[in-house]
Amino acid sequence: MASRGMPDEAVSAACSDGPPITKDFVMQQTMLRVKNPARSLDFYTRVLGMTLLQKIDFPSMCFTHYFLGYESKSEIPDNLTERTAWTFSCRGTLELTHNWGSESDEKLRYHNGNKEPRGFGHIGIAVPDLSAACSLFKEQGVEFVKTPDSGRMKDLAFIQDPDGYWIKIFSPNNMISFLSA
Repeated sequence: MASRGMPDEAVSAACSDGPPITKDFVMQQTMLRVKNPARSLDFYTRVLGMTLLQKIDFPSMCFTHYFLGYESKSEIPDNLTERTAWTFSCRGTLELTHNWGSESDEKLRYHNGNKEPRGFGHIGIAVPDLSAACSLFKEQGVEFVKTPDSGRMKDLAFIQDPDGYWIKIFSPNNMISFLSA
């Protein structure tokens, strides 16, 4: 394993401008597989305050997508065609995928990427007040991986969702402190 990260010059050399067509591309969604959609939907809506934007069933393939984001319920179109186009144009949504029957499989556990072999790490939620958010999570019985005052990186927390996926909780105004770490 390398003892240092890439030098700035190497990072600059590795990055190029994309073709002109990419100027209108957006990061639209991240997908997580969930075992029990009722538990996951409760967590992401009640605990994290997200809104269910759209539910899409795929009966022939036995799965459902639940799209969540930080959008106002009043903005969600009633018309299915408009709602679908709107959902897929929202930035930074979370797609929860439920494979039907997984909730009954006692042996099924999804890999969160933070155990060997490592891969996917976490999603991140920016909050205006880290302390208030963490107090809410403690009141709700949310499992913490890291509290804001523990570990070497202060002023951020990691919590777990019902499937064990890690969620970084941070305040954008505190992130400058990491540049000196």
